[in-house]
Amino acid sequence: MDTIFNSTGSNPRGIPEAPFVEKVEDFIKDPSDFDLCFNKFQERLSKYKFMQESKLLTIKQLKSKIPDIENTLSMCNMLNLKKKAGECLEANYQLNETLYTKAAIDTSEDLYVGLWLGADVMLEYPIDEAIDLLTSKLSEAERNLEIAKEDVEFLRENITTMEVNCARLYNWDVEKRQQLKKAEEGTKNLKI
Repeated sequence: MDTIFNSTGSNPRGIPEAPFVEKVEDFIKDPSDFDLCFNKFQERLSKYKFMQESKLLTIKQLKSKIPDIENTLSMCNMLNLKKKAGECLEANYQLNETLYTKAAIDTSEDLYVGLWLGADVMLEYPIDEAIDLLTSKLSEAERNLEIAKEDVEFLRENITTMEVNCARLYNWDVEKRQQLKKAEEGTKNLKI
């Protein structure tokens, strides 16, 4: 039973591929093993669904994070352009939900920006380092988004395969029980 799950391949992130059950008889030699086999297939199906939910949450988080990184990078690039031109940057910014104001930002040689790193941590970086950091974070987030999307597609295919497998196992069990019942009825009729 375990060999069927161990003999399958996996995707690049190590998520195992679901086996496809063509003939139930190849997996269940004794009808009394049905419950054990069926439970293993159900367990694997549950694991796939859990992984899918986790990957979908990752995608949602990345889709909200990427625009923030892009906006911050765009602002840093604008500051850097103004610094190179020796100009002051005038910007409108939000103080609270309904209040905006204007600011003149000095873009002198010692231009630093504060970047939120998460967990209530902000660090100050020279503008060039900030741009490099944000560029690498953006490419990493975009790559992670593509990987998560690939994993979700892989998991969807495997969930479908496992659902088909579970249905085949269940139908096989129902058929065997019906055959056993007919055989018992035939034995009763012979005794009478």
